Amino acid sequence: MTLRLPDASGGLRTYEPRTAPFTAAPGGPLASRTVFSAAHVVADPFADTAPGAPAAVDWDATLAFRRHLWSHGLGVAEAMDTAQRGMGLDWTGAAELIRRSAAEARAVGGRIACGAGTDQLAGGSLADVRGAYEEQLAVVEEAGAQVILMASRSLAAGARGPEDYLDVYGHLLRQAAEPVILHWLGPMFDPALEGYWGSSDLDAATDTFLDVIAAHPGKVEGVKISLLDARREVELRRRLPQGVRCYTGDDFHYPELIAGDEHGFSHALLGVFDPLGPLAAEAVCALDTGDTSGFRALLDPTVPLARHLFQAPTRFYKTGVVFLAWLAGHQSHFTMVGGLQSARSLPHLARAYELADTLGLFPDPKLAEERMRTLLSLYGVTP
Repeated sequence: MTLRLPDASGGLRTYEPRTAPFTAAPGGPLASRTVFSAAHVVADPFADTAPGAPAAVDWDATLAFRRHLWSHGLGVAEAMDTAQRGMGLDWTGAAELIRRSAAEARAVGGRIACGAGTDQLAGGSLADVRGAYEEQLAVVEEAGAQVILMASRSLAAGARGPEDYLDVYGHLLRQAAEPVILHWLGPMFDPALEGYWGSSDLDAATDTFLDVIAAHPGKVEGVKISLLDARREVELRRRLPQGVRCYTGDDFHYPELIAGDEHGFSHALLGVFDPLGPLAAEAVCALDTGDTSGFRALLDPTVPLARHLFQAPTRFYKTGVVFLAWLAGHQSHFTMVGGLQSARSLPHLARAYELADTLGLFPDPKLAEERMRTLLSLYGVTP
């Protein structure tokens, strides 16, 4: 059977879904690269919530998705922007997510790192920023997870220059019980982070970022770079102190950055590895055997889907991620906390379905097709 899918011109085109399911057997830990998937949260579709109210999370489905990722050897990057931090999930909900996911990770032997930021603040002084970071740092450490120090909207709003970043991050790194991952999230993911590290000049910002790391040897395990600029990431990772890992957050250029070059490579902490998890794990398994061409043959064809999901406004990529999780059968509905399922158009979602189906990402293509038909019918598309 065929589907009539809407396109960006307002018309309908015919698409014939594939019938062969995607198969990827669960595997063990990945060896040559450390790979985290930044995982989404599953909303409770029966909760009587209102705009601006605290998020209602389906904890069983949310934790089941994390077990799915761990079963393929991936780590989980918890309570990151993929989990809608600052876009539907407040700090109270994020803290509960961190505690539950960290306990689940211990139970199954999965690797987990969790985001600590300042999203319980709305503005505030630098002292308030430090206090908010400290609160979240304590929650992550008490849960037994590795800390990812996330970028702070409040720090970006209140910092007067690079010296304030050096001061705040220095204070936090001295307190951290274990080495952390520093996260540099670009304004394409969150416009409120424009000028992070004290400058909109990325060369100057990079120097400050590296100064923070150099001033605290042994306290930074790695850095996550989410600037969607492969050249800049390569240049930065070559300047990192020995022993500090670069985790790519570049959802446009991840195959080449993970494969690396003669000078090194990036590990991965990616939102796009939420829908691509099993396939990404299979690709890194090829890399574990030294088969770089096999790795690229598996991952390169996924880039058009990633670029589609993360097209501007990039911060709304979460909608496509959750949509694909619904089509793949990881959750029973296409509902998001904060009502964010409405953030992308029907043509956008239809193209995401087509690209994912062409890749063979769906374990049950028939289920994905039926759910796509259901969505189309809600928008008035007749067979």
